[in-house]
Amino acid sequence: MAQVSMTVNGKPASGDIEGRTLLVDFLRDGLGLTGTHVGCDTSQCGACVVHVDGKAIKACTVFAAECEGSSVTTIEGIAAEDGTMSKVQDAFQTHHGLQCGFCTPGMVMSAEALLQENPTPSEAEIREYLEGNICRCTGYHNIVKAILAASGQDVSKIAAE
Repeated sequence: MAQVSMTVNGKPASGDIEGRTLLVDFLRDGLGLTGTHVGCDTSQCGACVVHVDGKAIKACTVFAAECEGSSVTTIEGIAAEDGTMSKVQDAFQTHHGLQCGFCTPGMVMSAEALLQENPTPSEAEIREYLEGNICRCTGYHNIVKAILAASGQDVSKIAAE
């Protein structure tokens, strides 16, 4: 067993891990942050997207030990301290960007990263950025609409499907 320490959602976090412990398992099992979902364990679905030192990564592809000293943000850490949702979370709710909700944490975390990189992405840029996130329920239309809304753009320009 080894000790790992990092900052998670702005707070110090540490724990004993095996060398093979994935970040997603440390977050869920070690810290009880179950908002980060495990969908495929093969880096295909994007349900486990978190931010490590400001970069969106799939937490099932990195060992927890690799994040020693890093700053990790999960879906639980993007709302304000008082519980006010982020612009992206609010837009997903307002524009019905979810159905079953399983992919939603990863989608929201990817959307947050996209908007940090590109504050006003086009519909095509949003769809391309989300290629690593799978949703089996929504058909992506309302997810794209929500991200456009969160960026302050006119959502009426997205064609109805």
